[in-house]
Amino acid sequence: MPTFTDGSILIVESEVPVLFFWKGKTLTTVHAKGYAATAYPRSTGSSDEAAVRALNLVLESLEDSKAENIVTIDIAGKSALGDFMVVVSGRSNRHVMAIADHLITDLKDEGFGNSRVEGLEGGDWVLIDTGDVIVHIFRPEIREFYNIEKMWAAPEIEDGTLH
Repeated sequence: MPTFTDGSILIVESEVPVLFFWKGKTLTTVHAKGYAATAYPRSTGSSDEAAVRALNLVLESLEDSKAENIVTIDIAGKSALGDFMVVVSGRSNRHVMAIADHLITDLKDEGFGNSRVEGLEGGDWVLIDTGDVIVHIFRPEIREFYNIEKMWAAPEIEDGTLH
């Protein structure tokens, strides 16, 4: 079982997302195969202010890149993954990769550090995780197939309504 110099312990089961605390910071979910080599802290500062600032930057960058069908989903309190999820479409693989590159550059330039990026090589579906905002950039047919907006649009289930 891996341990850190401060005595923190990382417990990871294969193929299971993990959320834990390290040095007083909540770490984002890490999808690990075996043991996770690294974990990424969420944004520093006031969580709400940082999340809104990151969201505004993301939306401006996406508009500048001519991203299409931009949908913002507030997932604060619903998921430990972040505060907001943004789903957009690009017209082609090349457009998807250009949108992602532009967003990554804008995030670095504004001091949001290195975001975690998946899928940039293929250009069908790129995921960018800033810690507070998760951005999905799809080709239209891939977006339609996975339809992740529908999954997050499920109605809230109140404790008293369970049977």
